[in-house]
Amino acid sequence: MQEISENKNNFMEKVIEEKVREIKQSFRQMMDGAVAQSMRDKGLGYHLNWGATLPRLREKADELGKDYQLAIALWKENVRECKILATMIMPPEEILPEVVDIWMEQTETVEIAEQAAFNLYQHLPFAPVKAYQWMASTKVLEELCGFLVIARIFMRGQEPNERGINEFLDQAMAALQGEDLAVRKAAMNAVHRFAELGLVYERLAKSAMRSVHLDFL
Repeated sequence: MQEISENKNNFMEKVIEEKVREIKQSFRQMMDGAVAQSMRDKGLGYHLNWGATLPRLREKADELGKDYQLAIALWKENVRECKILATMIMPPEEILPEVVDIWMEQTETVEIAEQAAFNLYQHLPFAPVKAYQWMASTKVLEELCGFLVIARIFMRGQEPNERGINEFLDQAMAALQGEDLAVRKAAMNAVHRFAELGLVYERLAKSAMRSVHLDFL
């Protein structure tokens, strides 16, 4: 039985490897040199970057469908398109918190952090837990993901409890006074989404902003 299981695993690994190879070959058809050069000019240095646009990658993701093992394999590739595609096809209900932590640790650019937040992290069953954890992080990309995810949660009308309100506003006010522009923008957007939950939330947001001498625009 063990031999049969090992043979099955080896077969599945080869199937996944072949899929990854075919997917990487398909990126050549999506190649956009101008997009890739623009990313390099902005300092987005990837080991390999075909410059494929997000709509093209979304089409590919729709073609592939949700696939846990394939997503894991794609994420391991040090290729921009592979990592983005991995976030698009990973079933959010299947990925474990420990794997999410690994992906977060291995995220090296704002673009991948944003794509992971929008395509995957906001849909996790444990999304609020991760959002609050990341907002409190001293690592810029984790903090960014935290505010991106919590903003989407607020957009769905999910209201935080009293502890969550206080924690969110504390972290948001700290971020708005921080140095990183991407984090500040994400935090401001999250504050606006928080305010849209209702009049009480709007008043709390405005009060918090005034306390750190910032305008609620």
